[in-house]
Amino acid sequence: MAILTDGQDWQFFLPAEQGEYGERRVYKLDIVEREISEAVSRLERYLKYPAICSGAAIDAARADYRNVARERQMKATLPEAWRKLVEEEDDLLLELLADRVEALCGYRPDPDTVAAFLRESVQLKPAAAVVPTDRLSPAAPPSEKREIRIAVESARPSGVGVVLNGRFQPARNARDVLVRVFGELADRDAMFLERFAALPKHGRTRRYVSRSRDELYPGRPDLVRDFSQEVRPGWWLGVNLSRNAIERIVEMAAEVAGLRWGVDVNVNLGA
Repeated sequence: MAILTDGQDWQFFLPAEQGEYGERRVYKLDIVEREISEAVSRLERYLKYPAICSGAAIDAARADYRNVARERQMKATLPEAWRKLVEEEDDLLLELLADRVEALCGYRPDPDTVAAFLRESVQLKPAAAVVPTDRLSPAAPPSEKREIRIAVESARPSGVGVVLNGRFQPARNARDVLVRVFGELADRDAMFLERFAALPKHGRTRRYVSRSRDELYPGRPDLVRDFSQEVRPGWWLGVNLSRNAIERIVEMAAEVAGLRWGVDVNVNLGA
């Protein structure tokens, strides 16, 4: 351990640890500004002779360094975590903000309005609606990947609705598209809803499809009442979702059904 002090200000370092020199500082103690008990505790923790001899002092310093490094890493990661929550249109985040708006003005914004506000607040652009590159063959040349993307875009229906195996089904809005897709796939395959419900990951705190309406919006009977739809007898679908979220869920449904997203299944959710 290294110590820098002018008598009043004590700085304890672990020079052998990682990071910039300032990041290797374990603790800074101003013995004039700090409470006497805190100053005594820290000086004994790092400088008490028996603790130095036994190695307890260096162990304590290393433990404190890990805590400081962990705190620094958490703070550095917060902006990225926030960006991902907004970019992925986290269900709980949209719901919390919509709840607060409703409490303040008496009107509840729809998920798309909340998602758009959050994207603008953190200067995010909406994700492009294309086939992810990891779905394409790694060996495919860039020109082929561009052609596939263009083909996916051109396969989108011109009006709000869904194209399923070449047949266009019009819909009133994005939620209606979601309901139609799940209903159609359930009619084609009696086990489709069961397989989709068994997926390990739905929303962070809820299920998109369930036999129990309460699992769609845990602890929110108001949302269960207003935003759950029985897509087939005994199966409930949550529809309080933004358009981007609906598109992701339809893509999940296509994968569960063994269909190619953007080829066998494509949607237009409107603006």
